[in-house]
Amino acid sequence: METLHVDLDRFKKDHWSAEEIECAGLVADFVQKLMNEHDFDYVLSNYANDSYVQHNRNIADGIDGLVEVVRAFTQRFPDYCYDVKQILVDGDQVVFHSHVTMKRTDRGNDKKGFNIMDMWKIRDGKIVEHWDTIQPLDGFMRFYVLVNGGKIRNTNGVF
Repeated sequence: METLHVDLDRFKKDHWSAEEIECAGLVADFVQKLMNEHDFDYVLSNYANDSYVQHNRNIADGIDGLVEVVRAFTQRFPDYCYDVKQILVDGDQVVFHSHVTMKRTDRGNDKKGFNIMDMWKIRDGKIVEHWDTIQPLDGFMRFYVLVNGGKIRNTNGVF
């Protein structure tokens, strides 16, 4: 199966500072390894830190909590991938607007999968905070979220 790649050069803006390019590159590598290559050992060894706060209430704090969720998701949906459509950067905050699909045949079909906005905060070269908004695009994903989305795994606010 063809692996999608986060192409930072495609989204890079001339006005981004060196810090913003570095922050976007850090997140691009993180997302590529976690969401598209599913290289969980790499993610844990390179990105786990004591400062990571998760604002998605269905995921436990820490990179290990995120890896646990994505690992389970990829076991159920092995073709799961994260197709970045836009990257926005403001200082130490990076936003990815992406189309997530579960099946290879659904890639590029904006009526399948999820529309996701992820925002990360970077501090001292580490990803320390994450927020997201997730919009299921089809009936199956709406049902999946309804059935699986109710367990609260952290007490952080969503904002």
